[in-house]
Amino acid sequence: MLSNIRVVLVGTSHPGNIGSTARAMKTMGLSTLYLAEPKVAPDGHSVALAAGASDILKHAVTVDSLADAIADCSLVIATSARSRTLDWPMLDPRQAGEKLVASAVNGPVAIVFGRENNGLSNEELQKCNYHVAIPANPEYTSLNLAQAVQIICYEARVAFLNQSPEVVETVEYPLAKEQENFFNHLENTLLSTGFIVKQHPGQVMTKLRRLFSRARIESQEMNILRGILTSVDKKVTLADNAQQAQYDPAVKKED
Repeated sequence: MLSNIRVVLVGTSHPGNIGSTARAMKTMGLSTLYLAEPKVAPDGHSVALAAGASDILKHAVTVDSLADAIADCSLVIATSARSRTLDWPMLDPRQAGEKLVASAVNGPVAIVFGRENNGLSNEELQKCNYHVAIPANPEYTSLNLAQAVQIICYEARVAFLNQSPEVVETVEYPLAKEQENFFNHLENTLLSTGFIVKQHPGQVMTKLRRLFSRARIESQEMNILRGILTSVDKKVTLADNAQQAQYDPAVKKED
């Protein structure tokens, strides 16, 4: 189960942090590391700081973006500070560990860590189901990357050791790539109906992403919503065709 919990580092710029992350993971029994658009590759310094966890570095997967790293994950939790313009469903580390373990029984899940200097972008954060904030000393919140990884991996291990049948998820949730397809479909439909104005989209999609992340809809529920959107799309297309036939003399009208 722990092998299904994927640690994703985004835009890491110090090879030592990659090695220290591998060490933090291995001490807690996690083994799957993804590097999304890293600024550096693991090197000798990484191996030295991995301190026996070089096997995790050897099998680390490098991808071009966060979207690629989480595409096949049914649950994605991002590490974030609370000071954001738009609040997102928040977890503490213990809740994050419990959710990761409960969902990992069904397939890959991910915990995402951002860049050393400025964390994750708002766009990247909105690709995740939940955000987790480590309740550090408010007068000194300076955790380095590997320390943050260690805390979340520890909570995942505690949840794993304490798991019971009631903790295991039995519901099927859509993968991250399926969620993105849904949001793209939703946005295109709202543009076609005029609910969203392309030149002035505002925060509609951001708030809808937050709504669905908070609700965490199931796969069957998403399929229903996609079906609703498709039916709306068909009606809009028929209305557009009828309007075009009414005002365009080049369009032949049926008897």
